[in-house]
Amino acid sequence: MPLYKTITPNSQTTVKIWKISESYADLFQSVTLKSNSLERVLGMKSEMHQRGFLSVRKLLEEFGYTDADLFYDENGKPHLKDGKQISITHSFNFSAVIISDLIIGIDIEKQRDKINIIAHKFIDYEFDYLNKNDKNYIKKLTTIWCVKESLYKLYAKPGLSFKKHCLVIPFNIKDDETVAWIDYKTTKHRYNIHFLEFEGFTCAYAMA
Repeated sequence: MPLYKTITPNSQTTVKIWKISESYADLFQSVTLKSNSLERVLGMKSEMHQRGFLSVRKLLEEFGYTDADLFYDENGKPHLKDGKQISITHSFNFSAVIISDLIIGIDIEKQRDKINIIAHKFIDYEFDYLNKNDKNYIKKLTTIWCVKESLYKLYAKPGLSFKKHCLVIPFNIKDDETVAWIDYKTTKHRYNIHFLEFEGFTCAYAMA
């Protein structure tokens, strides 16, 4: 069953995760796309990205929406016509959508050792509590990336830096939750974070 998991963190919020097992052709035939979405998916060079894009439309259907209900603003942030908040992500063979009355963001990433190479580009404060000898070091790096990506998606303001403006409070992998802050220009915002692991992937979502 491609609908892999449904999570309801509170009465206002639902997360649905899709495991992309279908072929591009099967996904393409099973959804109805508006003209600009059709143009966009046909222009993608990677079949993996095409399947991710189409699987998100399948997730919309699981929520009772269609592609026509979804639009993007000038910063690339997705919105629903009924005013509900939405965030979207896909990575390799998984995709996810979170819909809420709250301000939210979500990200999925595959856990890979090479994240260690770019850690200095998105981590500053967090190095104070990270330990490279920790058996969960790569998982923690991946979680921090997912958290900061979810913050970036919900805030959707040009110039926001993962390293300079997004801070993730110390956490344990087994806790499944933490707190993060956006400290940008003259404002500070606190967000509740939930995260989970499955099949070598990490998913994190942020809520105001």
